[in-house]
Amino acid sequence: MSKADEIFIQNMKDILNNGVWDTNLPVRPKWSDGIPAHTVKKFGIVNRYNLQEEFPILTIRKTFFKSCVDELLWIWQKKSNNIKDLNSKIWNQWADENGSIGKAYGYQLGVKHLYREGEFDQVDRVLYDLKNNPSSRRIMTNIYNFADLHEMNLYPCAYSMTFNVSGDTLNGILNQRSNDMLTANNWNVVQYAILLIMFAQVSGLKVGELVHVIADAHIYDRHIPMVEEIIGQKQFVAPKLEVDTSIKNFYDFTVDSFKLIDYNCNDKKYEIPVAE
Repeated sequence: MSKADEIFIQNMKDILNNGVWDTNLPVRPKWSDGIPAHTVKKFGIVNRYNLQEEFPILTIRKTFFKSCVDELLWIWQKKSNNIKDLNSKIWNQWADENGSIGKAYGYQLGVKHLYREGEFDQVDRVLYDLKNNPSSRRIMTNIYNFADLHEMNLYPCAYSMTFNVSGDTLNGILNQRSNDMLTANNWNVVQYAILLIMFAQVSGLKVGELVHVIADAHIYDRHIPMVEEIIGQKQFVAPKLEVDTSIKNFYDFTVDSFKLIDYNCNDKKYEIPVAE
């Protein structure tokens, strides 16, 4: 059994058994048939993943690893806000006729800012500090830019990363305002575990712990039958992650730089509706 499975099952049971429903409140999301998409939620879930122990991917439900990494590179490496630069269709419903999702996600990471040391975008500033000022307590990114929210087709859910070097080990905190637990929880965990691994490798550091802080951890009403089925599935041992250790430049990583060894999991395909 993977520790990611353990954490996921615990979170889901806690939400189902102890969560608060929003059925008495007006809600923004709707299903494709126009019916309001209500949720049951828990506030302030904090999960910790020790990346030195194992790679935190679910086995009770398959996480599509390559698509997951591809989206991460689209945001953090390409710093793109256009789905034409992405190899999956997960953002199609939020894109305009030109493929743009507005001034969101990768766009924000690519905006340059002036510092005493020079001009950097947010990603390059992290890379600079990890190499030149690893003791800093200011190594962080934030894509929840209030000035540009009106030009974003979707407000950022996972919006902030804080990086911290302890000795020779890189740790990180992912802050997320909202998490659709069935659709995106492990997807986000896998992505930001990979991000920490990438930053650590090119900075000459060991990877340590990913802390995932979720303000609103919720399960949609129409997802509950699938959640109940998935958390009862057979569990497997977590796979091993193989990384191309020859890469020293963050921008040289590709989807093929990462490989899962012995990823055994529940292969059943779930048609999960996404509320808009």
